[in-house]
Amino acid sequence: MFFTIPTLMTWTRIVAIPLIVGVFYLPVDTPLKNLIATVMFVLFALTDWLDGYLARRLNQISAFGAFLDPVADKFLVCASLLVLVHLGRADVFVALIIIGREIAISALREWMAQIGAARSVAVHMLGKVKTTVQMVAIPFLLYDDLLFGLIDTGSWGWVLIWAAAILTVWSMVYYLQKALPIIRQHFS
Repeated sequence: MFFTIPTLMTWTRIVAIPLIVGVFYLPVDTPLKNLIATVMFVLFALTDWLDGYLARRLNQISAFGAFLDPVADKFLVCASLLVLVHLGRADVFVALIIIGREIAISALREWMAQIGAARSVAVHMLGKVKTTVQMVAIPFLLYDDLLFGLIDTGSWGWVLIWAAAILTVWSMVYYLQKALPIIRQHFS
């Protein structure tokens, strides 16, 4: 099902990438750029929850949608991290950790699926917590100003993105530990 409502919503996250990046090239003041990019990121990130909900509710779950959904999430997060590194709001080391883990675990999942062991590296709560922390950190870093005159989003975003990097490594170790016995068995 290539053109269901949930799948179209997933596609919007991919379409959002050049829009969010493009905001920072607009001839407007930086605070306005930050606000626009933050609102866009939050709205597009919310489609991740909404497309899954609608797919189940409308009985429009598809193999293509299940494939595209995590790919769209990874593209949105990776592109946003690269923008944040370019703006000097995130450390390149954090971006390398998060992007490298996404590539490694995606490859591991694909390989495990090919040998019939996909369940061993199914999404775990640790991975969901990591995703939640980074999905809060990124808009905080995009906004990079006082929120409600109280919350320094730049500082909190920096703390949260480093927490996400630590959770990223922890979740990668968890998935690798789950896969290692199967990998050993496969090669013995």
